[in-house]
Amino acid sequence: MSTRPTDGRSADARSADARSADARSADARSADARPRTVRPRTVRPEDLRSHRWYGDSVSAGVRTFSHRARTRQLGYLPEEHLGKPVVAILNTWSDINPCHVHLRERAQAVKRGVWQAGGFPLEFPVATLSETFQKPTPMLYRNLLAMETEELLRSYPVDGAVLLGGCDKTTPALLMGAASADLPAVFVPAGPMLPGHWRQEVLGSGTDMWKYWDQRRTGEIGDLELGELENGLARSPGHCMTMGTASTLTAAAEVLGMTMPGASSIPAVDSGHERMAAAAGARIVDMILEDVKPSTILTREAYEDAVATVLALGGSTNAVIHLIAMAGRSGVTLTLDDFDRIARTVPVLANLRPGGAYLMEDFHFAGGLPGFLTRIADVLHLERPTAAHATLRAQLDGALVHDDRVIRPRHEPLADEGGVAVLRGNLCPDGAVIKHIAAEPHLLRHTGPAVVFDDYRTLQRTIDDPALGITADHVLVLRNAGPQGGPGMPEYGMLPIPEYLLKEGVRDMVRISDARMSGTSYGACVLHVAPESYVGGPLALVRTGDLITLDVPARTLRLEVDDAELERRRAAWTPPPKRWERGYGALYQEEITQADTGCDFGFLSRPGKVPEPYAG
Repeated sequence: MSTRPTDGRSADARSADARSADARSADARSADARPRTVRPRTVRPEDLRSHRWYGDSVSAGVRTFSHRARTRQLGYLPEEHLGKPVVAILNTWSDINPCHVHLRERAQAVKRGVWQAGGFPLEFPVATLSETFQKPTPMLYRNLLAMETEELLRSYPVDGAVLLGGCDKTTPALLMGAASADLPAVFVPAGPMLPGHWRQEVLGSGTDMWKYWDQRRTGEIGDLELGELENGLARSPGHCMTMGTASTLTAAAEVLGMTMPGASSIPAVDSGHERMAAAAGARIVDMILEDVKPSTILTREAYEDAVATVLALGGSTNAVIHLIAMAGRSGVTLTLDDFDRIARTVPVLANLRPGGAYLMEDFHFAGGLPGFLTRIADVLHLERPTAAHATLRAQLDGALVHDDRVIRPRHEPLADEGGVAVLRGNLCPDGAVIKHIAAEPHLLRHTGPAVVFDDYRTLQRTIDDPALGITADHVLVLRNAGPQGGPGMPEYGMLPIPEYLLKEGVRDMVRISDARMSGTSYGACVLHVAPESYVGGPLALVRTGDLITLDVPARTLRLEVDDAELERRRAAWTPPPKRWERGYGALYQEEITQADTGCDFGFLSRPGKVPEPYAG
């Protein structure tokens, strides 16, 4: 079912491209092939940043002598590193991060590539942000890893970096830090895990977790089935194999131009993944010598292409926050309005769970992101550079779509517009988002009375209480779950439906919060309400019984309470006490920005010079 996609160019131009592509071997255009050097090498050994530490000779100074002596202490010969590009391998491997548990081996493949290309690799362990285990949420620590990445690259004698990650917050954190440090960098995605299996079902991690947990709550399955599901839901190393946050962000990293071509969809345990890691190690050496930095790659056009790709993939709502933050580190102002504008220019073409039917391994063998991008090439900026090629056009040359069921043609989209809608209104003056392709269509225009919960623990404890009188028409509202209120904006946004409604067959309701939700989740969940309730946003003023109107086609979210009454409520509102008195949490609450501006730290996102350290 292989097809050669169109990109809006003439038939003659496409035919010429096809002949050119077919003339090359399959190996030459595979994701793990090392691309030819496409830029002149302009960096001499004495121009290398690491040269400031090691110098020309031990007589250059006592610090140079010390640096060389300590490198000998590590067991390295002079000829192994002197005059060679020094490559930092930032590894987020951990025994408690199942998404990254294979990255220790992948670091060895990266080293192999660096050595073969004439570089000198050094592995650095950095913080691991495990979506599965870290509480209250790894989002609280995204900026901490970004800080660690930036400062590690700046303070050590390295000329470039290979970044190993993939679990939800790790990808943006590493890229934010690398953008701020602005040394040549390549990102190696951890890769999706194998599809899950249970009896005759093919499972998608996260998405089917929610589905079967609801079935357990209704008694449709029992503890025996749940135990079997525990063993079948996640079968290998790697991140979620649905189009959740992890796959969305690694796809964004690829279209931004920060990975090897096709890297984002290679299954974590596929041998191609190791070859891709080695190719990234080889490529970073060339990038250092060609002086290709993140600032070269991460342009306004690149971020617009990332937004278009995320929306056409039907990707996670979390990408909105992360891409805004990443763009800010690159000196690019990206806003919710950009997402809403671009959403109207691209259809949803990836038939992937939770909004579709297939999983990431299917997507990979259907053509992966290179094949997918050819289907939306008419909205992309094809002449911009990437880490691996002089232009995105060259990177996509020869890419194919092999299965129209997984990567849909333009005339057979899953949805006519991008998968995320941006809402405005008196309940979210600075915006909110909804993944409307994952909601039941009848709820996209809905007015209902609010049922308000002040915190997630209370919601968990009381949601099944029939005394609350919740019906399918009600609107569930959770507040104090935003950047400060959460703390850290946890993934609470897919609020549970009361058990007695589930037993009646209700599977979706309108739910509103200042929280996030997992990219593997689904439902009519309005998220990222800004400003958050904890700092006095309008969500703090909602009372149980107030009518709320959601109108996704009109892009509005409105609290049906008159302005005078809202002002009275605002005057009576008192801010909650600070959550932290010391430590990282105190820094977080003082510096964190709101969801619509990316939840970065103010002192990290603002422009300004940072001096290079004196190495002497």
